[in-house]
Amino acid sequence: MFKIGLTGGIGSGKTTVARIFEVLGIPVYYADDRAKDLMNTDNNLRQQIVTHFGDESYLGKELNRPFIANIVFNDAEKLSLLNSLVHPVTLKDANEWMQAQNTPYAIKEAALFFETDAWKHVDKIIGVHSPFELRMQRTMQRDGASRGAVQARIERQMNEDDKMKRCDFVIMNDEQTLLIPQVLQLHRQFCALAAST
Repeated sequence: MFKIGLTGGIGSGKTTVARIFEVLGIPVYYADDRAKDLMNTDNNLRQQIVTHFGDESYLGKELNRPFIANIVFNDAEKLSLLNSLVHPVTLKDANEWMQAQNTPYAIKEAALFFETDAWKHVDKIIGVHSPFELRMQRTMQRDGASRGAVQARIERQMNEDDKMKRCDFVIMNDEQTLLIPQVLQLHRQFCALAAST
């Protein structure tokens, strides 16, 4: 199984790109969505979160998102701690999911690849690049967030230029360059690579 990572900064449009691959019949593992599920369903992970963040971390069976968000977005060490609990569980889940696929290749879509060891578990990584202002506008519209709030989230992420330099392929999502031809070209390349391995 040829494993492809798909990443990009907030508002870059990586989910849009992932959906195009899905239309082509390629399965996509959405790491951020799956991590949210696992925080509710993986008993060991739940227990670790409660141990480190307190009983208020959960309301019944559901993660108390506002409570956790308030802690981790105001304390870099707490965010790092939460990530250190969640990422290994998500990584294991993603690897098991990848092994179960029977297509020429499969994609793992995630915001964090180079910030964690996730990049070591895929064969190639696609970066989705969008200009800063466009990312700001998309995120403000999507989340109903203020410019300042979005700016703070972007500043907490890895520098976009550094991230793109580390990717094997870069898709330009600037609303000027057509997305579908870029995805189709990569799809053909990945099918050829998978066939030759």
